[in-house]
Amino acid sequence: MLERIVSDAPVFLFVAVRCFATIMTLPLFSSRTVPRTAKIALAGYMAFFIFPQISLADGIFSSYKNYILPEGNFSLEYLLLLAGEAMIGIILGFFVQIIFASFSTAGQFFAFQMGLSASEVYDSLSQVENPLMGQFFNFMAMLVFLQNNWLQMLLLKGMSESFKVISAISIVDNSRFFAEFMMKSLTLLFKDALIIALPVMASLFLINVTVGILSKAAPQMNLLSEGFPVLMLTAYFLIFVLVPQFIEFFEGCFKGGLFEIEKLLIGLKGGGQ
Repeated sequence: MLERIVSDAPVFLFVAVRCFATIMTLPLFSSRTVPRTAKIALAGYMAFFIFPQISLADGIFSSYKNYILPEGNFSLEYLLLLAGEAMIGIILGFFVQIIFASFSTAGQFFAFQMGLSASEVYDSLSQVENPLMGQFFNFMAMLVFLQNNWLQMLLLKGMSESFKVISAISIVDNSRFFAEFMMKSLTLLFKDALIIALPVMASLFLINVTVGILSKAAPQMNLLSEGFPVLMLTAYFLIFVLVPQFIEFFEGCFKGGLFEIEKLLIGLKGGGQ
């Protein structure tokens, strides 16, 4: 095995670059708390097991053989193909990030309605300043993602299948199909975030309207100062009651997201049809 890796080092580098780019953009692994040496080791481990399935004689990688020099030197075309493989890995990880971003966005909607939008701290999972409610939903989604073994499915089966159906050249040939797919994915992000946030946001909105009407009817009662604790308690109560439904919705989003990734790979294999 090691002899083949050494003799076909340019091909092994294709596999390793895609694996490393995917790991660097996946949720959890993209966090700065994960050592870079661990990311490199995991990418090399994945490439070691995927590499025996790759052949320049046939399959999707057969179009690469014209750009690999016999003496093993790096040409400009080869470097562009490496960049394309890195882009494929980034795309796969970015799509999973979109799924998690919908939960984080829903938490931001909650925080804005609850008056906690100012309580932003650094979130190591999403790598951005995120309100506490956004971090809570992001963390809950990560637990659901790990509990259902979807991370293992994505890293093992998903990455292995991607090398059979997609290459840097196929991305260029089907750029229009790919662009339409990514725009659809971004649209689904905001739709899922609104579906998650709407029950609690609607309830808090009604409380705000009620407090506003009562404060106008009885201004001496100073209901605005009492409305904030009511908002907080109501929001936490609704979130506590709706946690099972949130988890069920998370599972449906992840299943739909993995199905969409499968559709992307099939579409690119079939020429964007």
